[in-house]
Amino acid sequence: MKTQKRKVELLVLSDIHLGTYGCHAKELLHYLKSIDPEKVILNGDIIDIWQFNKRYWPKSHMRVIKHMMGWIASGKEVTYITGNHDEMLRKFVGFEMGSLSIVNKVVMPLDGKKAWFFHGDVFDVTMQHSKWLAKLGAIGYDTLILINRMVNGISERLGRGRISLSKKVKNGVKSAVSFINNFEQTAADIAIDKGYGYVVCGHIHQPTQREVKNDSGSTTYLNSGDWIENLTALEYHNKAWRIYHYEEDAIAKSIPLEPVLDRNNDVKDNSELFQVLVKEFQLLAS
Repeated sequence: MKTQKRKVELLVLSDIHLGTYGCHAKELLHYLKSIDPEKVILNGDIIDIWQFNKRYWPKSHMRVIKHMMGWIASGKEVTYITGNHDEMLRKFVGFEMGSLSIVNKVVMPLDGKKAWFFHGDVFDVTMQHSKWLAKLGAIGYDTLILINRMVNGISERLGRGRISLSKKVKNGVKSAVSFINNFEQTAADIAIDKGYGYVVCGHIHQPTQREVKNDSGSTTYLNSGDWIENLTALEYHNKAWRIYHYEEDAIAKSIPLEPVLDRNNDVKDNSELFQVLVKEFQLLAS
């Protein structure tokens, strides 16, 4: 029996980090197959090109790309906003192919207001001044996620619940909590100053939806989270936002993933990645 796909007017995904051990690509594919979005905004760090030289590219990761390319081939509007981990794509800002466009930010009308979408790494001081340190931190984070998976495997065999080591580290370090709060407040303050009713970010892997006020006005700050720890997305439908949580979606989890033969899964280095994606689109569109 074929599952009826859930309609979504606008889907926002960020921080999938395809090409890393921490990416939950299979779970994401279950979710993507459960919905029928009208518009899609990929808000940065979809492909982790920083760490792509590890040559870790499972079939499940390519299947996520193919599913998104299928959306593009069918005419769905897909906007790819560049992030820091996929910054190589900033060379292609302004590129359009069918219903796909690559940009650095998006401002669009939404329910009588203006919505501002951008990844958020512009607020990261480490990114601006010490990119090598940020990359080193990304490697350490990915290693922690890999260790976390092994720990959870043992924990589940013992009948205990899953834990997130990275969340415990972030929640236990005052500087990390302060960074998140400052990030959200800075984004909201700029949005209010520019007259935007919504500001939608990624980057910090912290799914959030809240009203922020200052002396000049108010805005709705939203963050789509990630597909490393939280497995979340943002959905806008019937004039309302909501944070989607995969762990709460029994329907998506039940959708079977049929076996797919990959046409080209051999990507030698990150300089070839964009060419492979173009090839996949052309094959799907033909």
